[in-house]
Amino acid sequence: MNVARGDGRDPARSLGSVYVPRAFALTDLDQVAGCVAAAGAADLVTVSGTQPVATLVPIIWDRTPSRPDAPHGRLLGHLAHANPQWRTASPGCAALAIVHGPQAYISPSWYAAKTEHGRVVPTWNYTAIHFSGPVTFHHDPEQLRGIVTRLTDRHEQHREQPWAVDDAPPDFVAGLLRTIVGFELAVASVTAKEKLSQNRSPADRAGAIAGLRGEPDAGSAAIADLMQPRPPGQN
Repeated sequence: MNVARGDGRDPARSLGSVYVPRAFALTDLDQVAGCVAAAGAADLVTVSGTQPVATLVPIIWDRTPSRPDAPHGRLLGHLAHANPQWRTASPGCAALAIVHGPQAYISPSWYAAKTEHGRVVPTWNYTAIHFSGPVTFHHDPEQLRGIVTRLTDRHEQHREQPWAVDDAPPDFVAGLLRTIVGFELAVASVTAKEKLSQNRSPADRAGAIAGLRGEPDAGSAAIADLMQPRPPGQN
């Protein structure tokens, strides 16, 4: 599996078109699942002839292996029926789903190395996860209702009075289900990247964390949290 590379090979040379230097490889599958759950959505990318097509969609990662071509489970979600993407993607075609985590600009002015020798430049820190495998689309109302229910329950469960699909009139729900198309991406591979200045010195990392704490956006704060030193054995 791409997220777990412990055989000495360089992930940057073994992950196809996805560039992941060894220092930035995210290898803990449970941690990857946490990132996916926190993001809640992915860019679903397919190809229509020679034209790439992408849609941001809410997703569930069902990690249970369900078939030989899906050793890492399935990504489940839905598109609007009016969205032509499901029509232009051939059945079982290869698809890519990109999950975006926090991201932030890193100023070289935060590095201790700026004062020491000045040989520093800006960079961009982020987390991202790529799922790839064959995708199929379906219109089965029971499957669609199951996907919508799972998505709703996940995002409502923390609320004091969570809304449920069953709260809406049955005929209203049935009508809305006819306006969407479900999809299932059989996850053949998972590639996770966490670029958090792991290649910088401890002093540079500490300076970047402090600098990020002073920025006004939520992405900077989230990256600062991820950059904090972790217990031994954790990525």
